[in-house]
Amino acid sequence: MEFALNLARSAAGQTSPNPPVGAVVVKNGEILGMGAHLKAGEAHAEVHALQMAGDKAKGADIYVTLEPCSHHGKTPPCADLLVEAGIRRAVIAVMDPNEKVAGRGIDKLRMAGIDVKLGVLEKEAAKVNRTFFHYTQTGKPFVTLKTAVSLDGKTATHTGDSKWITGEAARMDVHQYRHTHDAILVGVNTVLADNPSLTSRLPNGAKNPLRIILDSTLRTPLTSSIVTDQKAETWIITGNQVGAAAISPYEKLGVTVISLPAIDPDTILRYLGHHGIMSLFVEGGSAVHGSFLMGGHINQLVQYIAPKLIGGKDAPGVIGGKGFNAMNDVLPMVIKSVETIDEDLKLIAEPQEEDTHVYRDC
Repeated sequence: MEFALNLARSAAGQTSPNPPVGAVVVKNGEILGMGAHLKAGEAHAEVHALQMAGDKAKGADIYVTLEPCSHHGKTPPCADLLVEAGIRRAVIAVMDPNEKVAGRGIDKLRMAGIDVKLGVLEKEAAKVNRTFFHYTQTGKPFVTLKTAVSLDGKTATHTGDSKWITGEAARMDVHQYRHTHDAILVGVNTVLADNPSLTSRLPNGAKNPLRIILDSTLRTPLTSSIVTDQKAETWIITGNQVGAAAISPYEKLGVTVISLPAIDPDTILRYLGHHGIMSLFVEGGSAVHGSFLMGGHINQLVQYIAPKLIGGKDAPGVIGGKGFNAMNDVLPMVIKSVETIDEDLKLIAEPQEEDTHVYRDC
């Protein structure tokens, strides 16, 4: 199962809106086939593993990180394929919470006489699929908030100079997160201040996320890199008071301009979820971060801390806005890990109440 989970991890960030899944076919202690789901609309992990095993799959066991699907989507039901292949036993890490599956795949297997064991490395499997589980439960993308700060919590000097707070290794780590998220979001002030590209620049190549700019009055410069470089799809979310004449020049450059009645995190996340965005990397300024915090829309915090002191009461901090009124109202976080990346620290934290529910058979 750990091998199957590693196969699933290898495809993280490229299967949306489907979950990453790994499968391994085994008989008499010998691995006969293996596979991972690589992209939505393409063959599932079980299909790859069964094809590799061929006729030897009859009477074999299959280890799969998520309950096999039981419905017709873009591909046939995997549960039916396991039955047809003559699989003897199915070892499944965790149940699929998708209402189209949710135990139906397991029921199909058991009704066909296949021995099903559920819950092997289920916590690890739930972690691999936590973005999918969150998306399935809420209809909104899983939000990772990224920040880079000095030891005294500043994101720039009082003049706005922010390049660079962290070192090159930490910045490269950020590109890995961009690679594994469906979309990246910033506010227009970040575009105006830094003219970022918001692409994934990894040495061996990477998948660029969809780039999203929050810009209520459409102030994004037509000459900015995010508009002109054509390196990734770009959406600008603006208010519905912005007219067609203002929008037209962006559309001619290939940018999608989306007018929403309200530019608040909940409205935006529901819109993105409706359009199949399963994970969102928020890399904006303090105002954007503040709106996501106060709206309760942070699922994970990734914070890089540089061994520098900037100082100054006017130097910006990580999260803007008014903040909470009382300590009883603040968002309690649980620190999940702390590591060094060259000279910098990397801290990962999650909300204390973040649901780590594992979907068990009932």
